[in-house]
Amino acid sequence: MPNAVKGQLAKLGAALQSFTVAQRTIAVILVAALVLGVVALVSWLGKPTYTPLFSGIDPTDASAIVELLQTDGVPYELTAGGGTILVPENVVYDERLKAAAAGLPAASSGGGYSLLDTMGVTSSEFQQNVTYKRAIEGELANTIKAMDGVKNASVQLAIPEESVFVAEQRDPTASVFVETQAGATLDSKQVQAIVNLTSASVDGMKATDVAVTDASGTVLSAVGSGAVGGADGDASDYESKVQASVQAMLDKMVGPGNSSVVVAADLDQSSGTKVTESFSQPTSGPIALNESGTTEQYGSGANGANGTGATGVLGPDNIAVPNGTAADGTTTAGTGADGGYTNESTTKNNAVDKVTESLNVPAGEVSRQTVSVALNSAAANGVNMQSVRDLVGAAAGIDAARGDTVQVAQVDFDTSAADAAAEALKAADAASASEAMWGTIRTVGIVAAIAIAAIVGLIVFARRSRRQDREDVDLGELSPQNGAQTWDATMPLSLDDAVATSRLTLPGMGEPKTELLEVDAPTPSPEFVSAERRRAEIDAMAERDPGKTAELLRGLMDDRQPA
Repeated sequence: MPNAVKGQLAKLGAALQSFTVAQRTIAVILVAALVLGVVALVSWLGKPTYTPLFSGIDPTDASAIVELLQTDGVPYELTAGGGTILVPENVVYDERLKAAAAGLPAASSGGGYSLLDTMGVTSSEFQQNVTYKRAIEGELANTIKAMDGVKNASVQLAIPEESVFVAEQRDPTASVFVETQAGATLDSKQVQAIVNLTSASVDGMKATDVAVTDASGTVLSAVGSGAVGGADGDASDYESKVQASVQAMLDKMVGPGNSSVVVAADLDQSSGTKVTESFSQPTSGPIALNESGTTEQYGSGANGANGTGATGVLGPDNIAVPNGTAADGTTTAGTGADGGYTNESTTKNNAVDKVTESLNVPAGEVSRQTVSVALNSAAANGVNMQSVRDLVGAAAGIDAARGDTVQVAQVDFDTSAADAAAEALKAADAASASEAMWGTIRTVGIVAAIAIAAIVGLIVFARRSRRQDREDVDLGELSPQNGAQTWDATMPLSLDDAVATSRLTLPGMGEPKTELLEVDAPTPSPEFVSAERRRAEIDAMAERDPGKTAELLRGLMDDRQPA
């Protein structure tokens, strides 16, 4: 070991020996804490980063995957109630490939059309139909589970068998069970998306043939009626939209918090198709499409057939009516003098313009709405109420012919709740700021205390090290090698050239210590040497044991005091 290292170790050992019991205990605690901190830091830095291997899997699949990881000796962690498996980042892809080779997770990969892969050629028609239906159900369930907020889904299809002996086929129906994630709910648009997705996946299924139910038993969509609560949701959306637009306008007029808007709308949920046909004459005049005429002759003479004819016809109750008189008593044109009958008629069809309009009327048309506006009288003193009413009616789309109404009034607003909330918010902000300030003070105080303790420790250690570095000089008996020289008591000693070895022993200070002294001076007088020796002894004792030196000095002072 190098001498420099030995010297430093020796100084460290001497410094530790000079510590008191309390100082040694504190030093041991600090060293132990430092070692534990280093070990914890190294352990934390050496800990691998965990990445999800699979998430949201079935407990059965999770158990099988855990057994596979234990077989491979791969560390893992389970989170989210066992539904998520975490593994080190460097092995995640290898373990996924191994799990896929083992058919895991089976619950997510075994459904859907993969069921058709295991169906043999000897399967019956019934087995084929059931397997195909299960495959469609699995695919639909996996697709619905991919939607936001959906944790799990199950689809059941009721597809009637086709038969030539049935005159009217029944429509297929579907039942969808949806389990949402914690704190998530499905809105009307998501429910409608599930209904449309399911109905479009089965031939002959209508949107009204799908029922959707959540995990709490709430019917989101019923067979035959569509989405439940859709009308209320549409009305609420419309009211919120109108209210927001009117409120934004009033906030700019009277200031935020000085107005309140309430909108009530009635929506017509009936839907259908409206067909309108209209006819008009062509602008260029009548255009004949076809024309036909007929002529009838009865009786004798020139106008009769072959000059002969019946002299009369039977009228009501078999009473003879003279020729040329109709049954209703009117005489027709073309009657001959000999009693003959002639009837001529002409039919002419003219072209006309025809317009047919077919209009699909959707549900949700506004049948009536009312808007109520309350203004704070303290902020709306100079506001024209008629102008406000007109602006609100225009912003809300009020139609008087439809029966819409607008009511605007000035009232005194109760601001006690708002003031209390403002005070509570101010108090919370003050408490938060105070807590943050005291937290900063505590942090700074702890850091300052640690820094001060470290500085004090360094100062103490430096002083003790400096004391250990000092070498006590034992004047002892000087060597008489320069006895011919004379000693000048007024000159200081020079420790540069000459070398003298002396031994100094203090009472109660342990073994004597040999020191090497280099001097270049004449031999001092015995009185001077004695005084300097006593002074050196006192200095050495004061440096090594100040407490004992103080006790000795007190004893000397007590002895010198007169009795």
